[in-house]
Amino acid sequence: MKATGKQNKHTARKIAADLLLYFVGGFLYAAAVNVFLAPNDILLGGFTGLATVLHHLFGTPIGTVVFLLNVPLFLLAYRKFGFAFIIKTVVATFFSSFLMDATAPFLPVYSGDRLLSALFGGILSGAGLGLVFLRGATTGGTDIISKFLQRRHPQMSMGRVILLLDLAVVLLSFAVYRSLETVLYSLVVIYVSAQAVDLTQTGLSHDKLLFIVTDQGARAVREIVDTLDRGVSVLDVRGGYTGDKRQMLFCAVRASDVWRLTQIIRETDANAFVVISEISDILGEGFKSRTAV
Repeated sequence: MKATGKQNKHTARKIAADLLLYFVGGFLYAAAVNVFLAPNDILLGGFTGLATVLHHLFGTPIGTVVFLLNVPLFLLAYRKFGFAFIIKTVVATFFSSFLMDATAPFLPVYSGDRLLSALFGGILSGAGLGLVFLRGATTGGTDIISKFLQRRHPQMSMGRVILLLDLAVVLLSFAVYRSLETVLYSLVVIYVSAQAVDLTQTGLSHDKLLFIVTDQGARAVREIVDTLDRGVSVLDVRGGYTGDKRQMLFCAVRASDVWRLTQIIRETDANAFVVISEISDILGEGFKSRTAV
């Protein structure tokens, strides 16, 4: 009973921390759109970019449109990736969408230098997304689409797919705004936002190597592969002091996946021994192509 009580408290604290960071991340994202980007005809990529274009043409609320565009993806993702993945994404997307519409009448609008708008819009949006990603969720849109495509084509880089989809939305906006400056400033936002996401989560390091010593190797491997789509190598090891036989998992991941991976290990084997190391580069499937070096 005591163990169950502690588990319940831990779960409650975890959910509260998730909701807090989803709210803060959603507010930063909403501020980026309402203060710096939409008023200056500058786009983020993905569904937010499409919603901004529709807002420019018809005055539709950006947040509401973003959420409605995501609904079909939520249903598909539920069937493909399960309830655990999609519930966090639905909650995080709701927060960011709701806050975009709720804060629009109240937040001040910056109408100065458009380059400053692009830079600060990118920083705030990236920081907001980084906080959401840090707690194992996404804000839907191109993130979910890229996961679908990667399931069918494992050799495709998720980051490149998201970038291409974002670029497609920005280039499409030229037909509406008829402004090359809008396209160029929007490209600046996409780049700065991506950098801010990485900095929010991991500082300057982008790739991590994890050594996990556990009694639950087979179960942990299944969870890592199913949840993160990452390969894992398994080595049989023996404790130098106890002589006990265990498994050591060897797994290279993007820094943005470290939090989710450690959560998987904690839930699979609370007594696992985990070493996280920074690495300068990774060559191979899912990372950098060997031909690029």
